[in-house]
Formats: sequence, structure tokens, C-alpha cells
Amino acid sequence: MKSISVSDVRQRWPETEQSLKVEDEIVITRGGKPIARLLPVESESMPTLQFEPAEQAEWRERTLGVSAIFDSLNGLLADREDRDFA
Repeated sequence: MKSISVSDVRQRWPETEQSLKVEDEIVITRGGKPIARLLPVESESMPTLQFEPAEQAEWRERTLGVSAIFDSLNGLLADREDRDFA
């Protein structure tokens, strides 16, 4: 088990990330006292999330009762389409 200070994590993240591939756990310290543990995540255990606009709109309607949050932008977007960006 390796330990590293908070400031070293901030300054040397690439090295810390590489160490995490070898170490089971890295203890993060502040003032010589442990404050957190950094553990590797197995990629199989993490679901891959992808933004689905239709699903988001359905959730917004169901949860907030709002069909579109950005209705105020519709006029701006329509105006933008009318402009020539040559």
C-alpha cells in the first residue's frame, strides 16, 4: 500500500494514475494523516452511460413537469439560422 499527499496528487496525477494500475490502493494524506483511499475501478463493474435526448426529455417531463427547459432559446436559435456566417 502506497501513500501520497494531497499536494502530490494534484501536482503528479499522471504518476499517481500509473501507480494505481500496480497498487491495490493508494492512501491520500494531509499533514501526514490519512484522509482518503484511492482504489482502482474494474471497468467491467462500471456501466457505460450514454446521453439519450429522448430519455432526458421524458425524465424532465415526468420529474419537473416541463417539456422543454430552454424554451427561451428557441427565438435565439431561429434568429441564428437566419444569419449568414460567411
